[in-house]
Amino acid sequence: LYCLPGNAGIQQVAQCEPIDVTDHHAVIEFCNAHDIGLVVIGPESPLVDGLADSLRADGILTFGPSAAAAQIEGSKAFMKDLLAKYDIPTAFYGRFTDADAACAYIEEKGAPIVIKTDGLAAGKGVIIAETIEEAKATARTMLSGEAFGDAGREIVVEEFLVGEEVSYFGLAHGAEVIPLTSAQDHKAVGDGDTGPNTGGMGAYSPAHCVDPAMEQMIIDQTIQKLADACVSEGHPFEGVIFVGLMLTDK
Repeated sequence: LYCLPGNAGIQQVAQCEPIDVTDHHAVIEFCNAHDIGLVVIGPESPLVDGLADSLRADGILTFGPSAAAAQIEGSKAFMKDLLAKYDIPTAFYGRFTDADAACAYIEEKGAPIVIKTDGLAAGKGVIIAETIEEAKATARTMLSGEAFGDAGREIVVEEFLVGEEVSYFGLAHGAEVIPLTSAQDHKAVGDGDTGPNTGGMGAYSPAHCVDPAMEQMIIDQTIQKLADACVSEGHPFEGVIFVGLMLTDK
């Protein structure tokens, strides 16, 4: 078992190699030199960067979605449009590159409201604005590129949903989905769910609020429909398919 580049934790069970995973040629060379039978890509960035495509093109068996399929994680605007197109439940939203248009939308919808960077921001590109003024200031800061660089060149302004937050995971191979389980993480940095969101401070699984009936509804309404949507778009999803849910009173 090898890990690129790895860390002190996984070093206890794997041989770590200091290879830059953005260098696809270097990764492929390593795989061929060590007769690697399967590559499992963990983080989002290499998937969005197309590492799975490069490996598969070289005939290396790879677990992880193509760059096209990984857009559902790499671009929130792309993902929201996909959900809307295929009637998968989601909060109301608008996508913006123009700050004045975003601010007009915020005025129309009111607060609290959620402002998100379009691109990857390591779990930190989501701001829950409690007031219209805070929301408009956040939108302008994000779109200026000051806060999140290119990840914030487009933003999604989204309905603030109240309820339990739950994640659900499945294994997808095109339209075939094997459900795994639910999980619930604690994201706010302070005790009592106070302070800004993080990429997840910890988690437990399964989530206590997901009973068998709810689990079946999640499978039918989200992960299966999402896998089917990716097939319909011509970009079948292969790997771990993950949905983040808010269980509202609706």
